[in-house]
Amino acid sequence: MSDAGGPYLFDVGVIALAHTEAPVREAALTYVRDAIAGDIAAVVPYPALFGAHTVLTTYYGRSNTEASRLLQNFMDAKRIHWNGELSESTVRDGFSQASETNVGGWDGYYAQVAIDEGVNTVLTVDDDFERFDAFDTEVILSPAEFSELNRFLEN
Repeated sequence: MSDAGGPYLFDVGVIALAHTEAPVREAALTYVRDAIAGDIAAVVPYPALFGAHTVLTTYYGRSNTEASRLLQNFMDAKRIHWNGELSESTVRDGFSQASETNVGGWDGYYAQVAIDEGVNTVLTVDDDFERFDAFDTEVILSPAEFSELNRFLEN
């Protein structure tokens, strides 16, 4: 995979999907593997890991222990740029982003981190980030894959 669209910010859904047994997980896992290997420049906000933990335990049926272990292992990736800044200005600017584009507060925050970090592309499983002009959005699942994921989650 080339890094033509990077650096990439990993959204919660991408991180969570890569750590599941879902039939469409390869779309996310490819990016995570490339980020871990340093083949692409990746930015991951630490709060996204808490979101991924919630998604893994709530929707994908992972135990608390298993989700914690998986995400702690992911945190060991030294080639990923881990964003730990949760400053007041970033939070305020994130809420401004959310308000201006009519997305949820978390998406506004991730958009602001992407802007602050000079991210070119946000990797995601939904299209909410397409409302932002400051970066490109890559929805990693095709409509057919998204439908397959929804069927998997219903079972």
